[in-house]
Amino acid sequence: MDKTQEHLETLKDIRNIMDRSSRFISLSGLSGVFAGIFALAGAFVANYKLDISFTRYDYFEGHSTRWMKFDDFIWFFVTDAGLVLVASLLVATFFTVRNSRKKGIAIWGSTSKRLMLNMMIPLIAGGSFCLALLYHGFWGLVAPATLVFYGLALLNASKYTLNDIRYLGVSEIALGVVGSFFVGYGLLFWSIGFGVLHIVYGAVMYFKYERG
Repeated sequence: MDKTQEHLETLKDIRNIMDRSSRFISLSGLSGVFAGIFALAGAFVANYKLDISFTRYDYFEGHSTRWMKFDDFIWFFVTDAGLVLVASLLVATFFTVRNSRKKGIAIWGSTSKRLMLNMMIPLIAGGSFCLALLYHGFWGLVAPATLVFYGLALLNASKYTLNDIRYLGVSEIALGVVGSFFVGYGLLFWSIGFGVLHIVYGAVMYFKYERG
């Protein structure tokens, strides 16, 4: 009986080692929390600066911004979203490097490369699709599209990292699909997806894997 238990423990240890070698487990929940905070701050600035009203009437009548030039509207959003993205990436890099050093795991190994590749494919495709939407004037669908493609990127990359990423990806996809039926409320859905969901997910991940 003791011998059988010993063999089971050995098999369990081997499985854990194999799982660690095939998955990038240095992601930090705190990076998700900060990304969510940055996203909410960016959405607040956009809403205040552009005086966005969450109504279908305003969207179709073109009254969702106090600015007269549509180019100014687009450039402001690109700059605002770009600053949120850069800040989120910097914080994510900091916490990932810190976690990797604590766990003695290589930051840029074969697993992390596969993770990045599987995540970048949907993101690049989604970014190109969003540019096409802007080019053709369907800017009301850009926010839902970013949620859908970001969710697909998380879902695609989840097999190379913590399984919890999969649930966040599915949530982002579902939110983006629902948001596509409520044109004019894009910033609200974007705030929930990139802001609230990131904060909730990050907090859960932190208390589940990092605290203590």
